Amino acid sequence: MAETQFEINKIYIKDFSSEVPSAPEIFKAEWEPEIDLNFGNGAALIEEEHHIYEVSLTITVTAKLGEHTAYIIEVEQAGIFTIDGFDDEQRGFIIGAATPNILFPYAREAISTMSQKAGFPPMLLNPIDFTALYYQHLQNQAENQQAETEEDQTKH
Repeated sequence: MAETQFEINKIYIKDFSSEVPSAPEIFKAEWEPEIDLNFGNGAALIEEEHHIYEVSLTITVTAKLGEHTAYIIEVEQAGIFTIDGFDDEQRGFIIGAATPNILFPYAREAISTMSQKAGFPPMLLNPIDFTALYYQHLQNQAENQQAETEEDQTKH
């Protein structure tokens, strides 16, 4: 069996933005926000010969007070990883679960700091279980594939 290598080469913020569209009026309101959290991840093979991937985790947090948006913070936390010697299934797990688990604490800290700099209490995101989400995604894919196969068979 070939030797495997998983290495963190670099972690960085690829994109970062914040908006406080209802300032300064929003600061007069009692702080009991409704929070909307969206996230996604992506990966790109950036150096095929050395099996180097860029993986990114994008998190958008929108805080609203009633109908007014208090803030929108978006961070794209990225990392460059060497992922070599793994089969497709293992590599898929590393890209879809392990690397987002590595990147998340950095993104969480950036969002917490930015919410304070925007004049609000720190936004402390709860941990996200990317491993469970990855396996749920695989299960959904398998179910969709099964449904498509059954649909194709009923058409013939």
